[in-house]
Amino acid sequence: MKILHISGAKSWGGNEQQMIDLIPELSKLGIKNVVFGVGNSLLHNECEIQDIPFIQAKKNKLNKFANYVYLKNIVREIKPDLIHLHTSDSLTVFTISDLLFRLKTKAVFSKKGMGSSSSFLSKFKYNYKNIDTVICVSEAVKKSFSSTMTKKNIPKLMVVYDGINLNRSSNEKGLNVRKQFCINEDKIIIGNIANHVKAKDLFTLIRALNYLVNYLDLKNIHLLQIGEFSNKLTPEIKSLILELKLEGYITLADFQSHALDFLDQFDLYVMSSEREGLPLTIFEAFLKKTPVVSTNAGGIPEAITHDFNGYLCEVRDFKNLAKNIHQLLRNKEKKQEFANRSYELFFEKFTAEKSAKNLLKIYQKK
Repeated sequence: MKILHISGAKSWGGNEQQMIDLIPELSKLGIKNVVFGVGNSLLHNECEIQDIPFIQAKKNKLNKFANYVYLKNIVREIKPDLIHLHTSDSLTVFTISDLLFRLKTKAVFSKKGMGSSSSFLSKFKYNYKNIDTVICVSEAVKKSFSSTMTKKNIPKLMVVYDGINLNRSSNEKGLNVRKQFCINEDKIIIGNIANHVKAKDLFTLIRALNYLVNYLDLKNIHLLQIGEFSNKLTPEIKSLILELKLEGYITLADFQSHALDFLDQFDLYVMSSEREGLPLTIFEAFLKKTPVVSTNAGGIPEAITHDFNGYLCEVRDFKNLAKNIHQLLRNKEKKQEFANRSYELFFEKFTAEKSAKNLLKIYQKK
């Protein structure tokens, strides 16, 4: 069976990491995989490193007329059994190309996030007749996305949890987070991995840090925030840090290609998101036995049960986020308990091997 994966991603995030985690596991199941995407992107580079066949899109953007035509030619040349669409713009390109040229190849679309446009054109492409299945990353995404689907197409929604490929979990480079970011040995490290986008609500994270330092008097703490900067939000984030006088308590590390290697060096992993499908970094923390404190955004409660394998609070509730961090840091037994339970849950539900096997069932569905 041959699958053509399509992505318009230029930057790097959980969606792209999931593709790279997933494709080797699909290959083990006998699937031949080819990726069609933007040339010279981080995804392109990673595919070359992993020896995954990659076809470069025309222009430096996927959603161009040249690529509607190019997709027709690719499909006729490589004859995939199925097309797997990984981004919204890949769905657009497939829909238009199919309308123009009748590709005669079914597609599945992966829906990762909670948000979706309610415009007529968006609803048309999400409900397009030749999209065989919409693969939702969590039950929360499925529930949220149901309002976008017509009644006839709601049965197309299926949940497959993402998973982590175990082959990338070892710190072969011997990276030391304290040395690399000049964090003193006496500091407790709380970590966060999130690109600087609105859905991650890093402002709540910084306000939680402020509450920890200036109201709960936890001075021996340092927040290491890893994630790609943005022209819009990063200056606002830096401004809030300066306003709250937290410069000595936080490092903004920008994108780091080996962020997973830092996770087991965090005392806690913290998420402050206001919208989430179900982020890969939580699974990575589970694998590294790093306990998690988070908001209850989107699908996160499907992985974390409050006071069983982590602590949850309401979205934007920086005070309770801070209190949960403080409470867990003071209880070593609870930290270990959460870490062990999450580690067990990871192998039950959130490996790339399990994700690939579940996807294969969808690929083979008649």
